Amino acid sequence: MDRHSHIPWQEYCCLDLKTNAQKQDTSKRMEDTGWLRRHQTLLQRFLSTSILVNVVHHMRKADLLSAQEAGLIQEMGSLKDKVHLLVEFLSVTDPHGSALQTYLQCSHLTEYNLITVHDSVVRRYKDALIQRLKEDENSLAQVPGNSNSTLLLIESVSDLQQREHDLVQVSVNRGAGPLHGRVLGLDKLIASLTRGSTAPRVTLTVGVAGSGKSRMVRRFIQLWSTSQIYPELSLAIPIACWELSSFDRLSVERMLRLFVPYDNMDIILFNESCKVLLILDGLEEFRQSLDFADAPPTSDPRREIPVSDLIANIVRGNLLPGATLWLLSRPGTGAKVPAGLVDRVTEAPSPSQTSTPEDVSSQVWTYLNSQKPLLILSSVPAVCHIIITTLSRLLKLDSDATPLPRTLTEVYAHYCWPHLSGSDTPSGGIRKPLSTLGRLAFYSLLRRRYTFSETELRTYSVDIPTQGSMLGCRILQRRQSWLSDSVAWQFTHTSVQEFLGALFYYISSRRGMFDLFSESSVCWPRIGFHSHYRAALQKTNQSDAAAQGNLDLFMRFLSGLLSPAAAALLGSSLGVGQEEQLTQRTTASTLLQNTVTGTGGDAVSMRSVTIVTCLAELQQVEWLRSIEDDLINCNLRGKLKGGVCAVLAYLLQVSDTCTEETQLSNCLDSSSLKRLLPQLLYCSKLRMENNEFKEGTMELLGSLLSAKECHIQMLSLADNSISSKGIKPLSRALLVNRTLTTLDLRGNNIGAKGAKTLCEALKMNQVLVSVNLQNNHIEDEGARALAEVLQSNRKLTTLNVQKNGIGPEGVKKIGEALKKNETLQDLNISSNHLGDLGTVALAQALMVNHVLHTLRNSADFWCLSDGSLRENSIGVAGAKDIAKALKVNTCLRELDLTANLLHDEGVTAIAEAMRVNRAITSLHLQWNFMKAGAAKALAQSLMSNTCIQLLDLQENTLGDNGVIALASALRSNSSLSVLYLQGVSAGKSGAVALADALVVNESLHTLDLRGNSIGMEGAKAFSSALKKNRSLRSLNLQENSLGMDGAIFIATALRGNHQLTYINLQGNGIGESGAKVVSDAIKAGAPDCVVDI
Repeated sequence: MDRHSHIPWQEYCCLDLKTNAQKQDTSKRMEDTGWLRRHQTLLQRFLSTSILVNVVHHMRKADLLSAQEAGLIQEMGSLKDKVHLLVEFLSVTDPHGSALQTYLQCSHLTEYNLITVHDSVVRRYKDALIQRLKEDENSLAQVPGNSNSTLLLIESVSDLQQREHDLVQVSVNRGAGPLHGRVLGLDKLIASLTRGSTAPRVTLTVGVAGSGKSRMVRRFIQLWSTSQIYPELSLAIPIACWELSSFDRLSVERMLRLFVPYDNMDIILFNESCKVLLILDGLEEFRQSLDFADAPPTSDPRREIPVSDLIANIVRGNLLPGATLWLLSRPGTGAKVPAGLVDRVTEAPSPSQTSTPEDVSSQVWTYLNSQKPLLILSSVPAVCHIIITTLSRLLKLDSDATPLPRTLTEVYAHYCWPHLSGSDTPSGGIRKPLSTLGRLAFYSLLRRRYTFSETELRTYSVDIPTQGSMLGCRILQRRQSWLSDSVAWQFTHTSVQEFLGALFYYISSRRGMFDLFSESSVCWPRIGFHSHYRAALQKTNQSDAAAQGNLDLFMRFLSGLLSPAAAALLGSSLGVGQEEQLTQRTTASTLLQNTVTGTGGDAVSMRSVTIVTCLAELQQVEWLRSIEDDLINCNLRGKLKGGVCAVLAYLLQVSDTCTEETQLSNCLDSSSLKRLLPQLLYCSKLRMENNEFKEGTMELLGSLLSAKECHIQMLSLADNSISSKGIKPLSRALLVNRTLTTLDLRGNNIGAKGAKTLCEALKMNQVLVSVNLQNNHIEDEGARALAEVLQSNRKLTTLNVQKNGIGPEGVKKIGEALKKNETLQDLNISSNHLGDLGTVALAQALMVNHVLHTLRNSADFWCLSDGSLRENSIGVAGAKDIAKALKVNTCLRELDLTANLLHDEGVTAIAEAMRVNRAITSLHLQWNFMKAGAAKALAQSLMSNTCIQLLDLQENTLGDNGVIALASALRSNSSLSVLYLQGVSAGKSGAVALADALVVNESLHTLDLRGNSIGMEGAKAFSSALKKNRSLRSLNLQENSLGMDGAIFIATALRGNHQLTYINLQGNGIGESGAKVVSDAIKAGAPDCVVDI
């Protein structure tokens, strides 16, 4: 516009002489009394600081703002508050807002137009989206998918996701989602997650086919269109990528007009003040693959370029640099987007395998739980729908003639069979649809095409499905453009396309004379099923097809069609006789086994596992079962050669044996570990004990734990002769590993040097919570290194250093560290050489530490949550120090002082502490040279202590006097539930006292009196007590000289006692015939009671 077309007006604006109509429209708006209030939010959004300064200056000159009011506006903190106050003042002096409108129109026309048209345009657009969502409600209700409104925030697309077929990914991960996924709601999808961070420009969401990505887009659009999320977002433009595939070339301007065909939309789309979200759903559906490396850059929005180049430039930011992008695709395609261009990566979550869908009967779910491969694939919503639909229909038939499917091929055969023919009569109804639909499925699969126009359907002679037809509901589904009349078709899931493609290939291979992988008639001749099956197997293993396992599921279905069950279902309709089926099955089985065994010494790849999966689908499982039996029985040593490793890798995914824990002890060497290494990445609990790993093997394990995709959470390397050199690669791996929480290294030989190396890693590691270093000869030097770890590490909760030759100096360092440590709960320091000096150090730590729950110190075994100090040569002085600590410590739950030198004086000190302590629940004092005096002291404590639940006094010479004292305490104590009195020299009077106490005691459920001499009189007393006692569940009277009469007394008593579930009467001189009589009598009176006699 030239300067002569303007008339100066005052000194702030000019009027356009050429826009008469706009002027009249503007004057009407200026007369609107509610303009200021109605547009206040938009004024706050689109007025910049510089424009606001000019507005205030102009309003001052027009006498619509006072100097004081202008000053108040200037003092406001945020721009939003300043605009709000401006509107408040102008509402008084200029209720119509005419002056502000006039000024904005003259000086800031872009902003003025944006403010005046924004809401009307956006509202019209939202209404159109809402209308389309309502139209699609019915059709979407029949399309399986995940209706979840949350995603998982992940770091990046994994190597497995980049390389493998969708369902192979699911199988390997056992249907579980990513390890480090963080739940992210749609309301946070494109928002900044921390105060200091910025919102992402490009967000990538990946998910396997059928995981519900498109449903999530619809949910997002529904929430945004109804103003429930992102009110600051001007436009959210969903584009299904199949729509763009119909164009060879496009410009940004033309693309936007196609999907947002409204007047004045350009004002919003190309204004930097407006936030626009562009949603590209289904990147894998472009005809040309995205090429970010070679796409020529352009920033011209009107230049038409190939669609793939257009998308590349949009993602790069050359086009629509101010727009936010949400890209959705299958993992393999999503990984092609350069990581440097993606600000946030999310993944569509899988439903938990442990949750039963509401509309699934318990009968279906029970059967599904018995078929592990099907259960794992049910974590994909679309596949789950197919499996459950099939099982539900077959269960309703309640016919023994139709067995339930055990393989994926059988499921899909049952699912597709009634719908291909369009009638309930199967004869002859499958061949014609397969010649059309099957051909479309197969050749589109080779081209990686999953969406088809109506023209393409007609090219393959496929009739357009009608609404409500079997074909339209179950096999093909209709896809509608968001805002245009464009329509496309796709199979209800890619697996349906792969099944139909495999079925077409199978039928054609029986009579085909040329290579079926070439759609043209000019190709190499190929005659006979054997030749075609081998070609399919070779094609599956070729690098171009194997890049993302494109034909893996196709090959699995092709093999599964040859299984006896699938052949029985489809054979007659396909015109295949039983003899021909058997020949085909034998041919396929031989080819598959030769392929698996021919892998030699190479690392087991996913392709090899896929071939084993084909064998399982073919129901040739004898070989697989024999290897699984060897795995269960730990009998694989020397057998991990040839194809056994590939079969084992398959079993790691589907065998119930490996669900909780993978047991590979006493069977691995360096070569077999190297072969299995890629598959061990995905195990969660791995036990690899007694394999005698050398330094080179430990390097392999280090690389395994260092891998980004490592899933291992529990690793046991016990008894492997690992040296200080072997521990180095493991320690390096712990610096980067983020999954391992439990590490068991007991029974190795890392020594003090290896312990120091490991401890340097533990100082940095923030994942490990449990470490077992039992019997590793770390001695005092290693203990000092561990003490340093305990002062800095904030994750470790369990530490076992039993049998490590640690002396008082090493224990002293650990004790000092415990005073500062706030996380360790369980410390086992048994069977070391603490002595009284070491015990003093631990006791002093317990007076300060309020986290440790167990301490084991029997023979030098001490645990912070479980205090084990067994076999540590702790004497009376040490016991007294521990007693002092127990009087103030409120966290220790279990104290194990087995096999020390406490004597009566030391135990009496512990007993006195128990009168005050209200934390200890388990106290072990076995083998401590106690006598009746200590027992009496403990009895006094039990009368007031209400926390101790387990008391172990085995192998101490308490005598009848000590036992009588304890029995007296049992009359009033209501907390003790387990009492061990094995070998305490109890006789008749002690037994009678205990029996009398049991008459009134209601808490004791386990009593162990093995190795005493209660005799027949004692048995008679217990017989009377058992008739009245209702709490005791386990009674051990082994080796107590009961004789036949005593045993009969006990048996008679059990006729009236129905609580006892276990009794031991062995070694009581009853004899074989007497034992049978007593056993039969007990079983007759108490059938639920287990008897050892």
